[in-house]
Amino acid sequence: MKLITWNVNGLRAVLKKGFLDFCASQQADAYCLQETKMQQGQAEVDLAGYREYWNSADRKGYSGTAVFSRAKPLSVSYDIDAEGHDTEGRSITVEYDSFYLVNEYTPNAQDGLKRIEYRMAWEDARRAYLKALDAKKPVVLCGDLNVAHEEIDLKNPKSNRGNPGFSDEERGKFGELLGAGFTDSFRHLYPDLTGAYTWWSYRANARANNAGWRIDYFLVSNRIADRIVDVVLLNNVYGSDHCPVMLEIDM
Repeated sequence: MKLITWNVNGLRAVLKKGFLDFCASQQADAYCLQETKMQQGQAEVDLAGYREYWNSADRKGYSGTAVFSRAKPLSVSYDIDAEGHDTEGRSITVEYDSFYLVNEYTPNAQDGLKRIEYRMAWEDARRAYLKALDAKKPVVLCGDLNVAHEEIDLKNPKSNRGNPGFSDEERGKFGELLGAGFTDSFRHLYPDLTGAYTWWSYRANARANNAGWRIDYFLVSNRIADRIVDVVLLNNVYGSDHCPVMLEIDM
């Protein structure tokens, strides 16, 4: 099975930059998008043969997730079953026969960690939600999780220590999530690979200089980690400040 996650940073914008050609070239079983910044129907997404599921924010032009799936799911649910976390369109869960696929756009802690309390509450609620799913069948979580876990996961760890996405609080919660029974699929295969990033600032030629962060992930339940075939950071694909990430897994 081939799955792709991508923070498109505005689906309407990336549709003008070759998104459909990219999908045609990849032929993935499912595309999980974050930061769609639109409501369903505001643009035509012509992916023939795919069922589409949207979770848009109440606030127009903000956040939002979408899943395009070839197979018909057993069920689809939205958000993370936690009061107060259901207005920003940040999660979609698609249930298949043998696993749950959870697409997530994790809240950003924002400059000065202004939103760190909300972020911590989200982390706890999401971890409880995933553990409940995992008790039923294996889980694949993907998306922009807005954290670089270890120093190897960003170009300039020392100067970014304490900044949003690399605060001790966010990194600690990511560790708690892994400790709850989940595997970072990329590091499972490539534990020591440096320079492997998925997001680059638009400032200071960051992408050209590969001064990036790895904040887009596929996490899988520990018991299916041995089914991971490959994880590829598709950093030659442009259109967003993030690149797509592809997971091949034997399901």
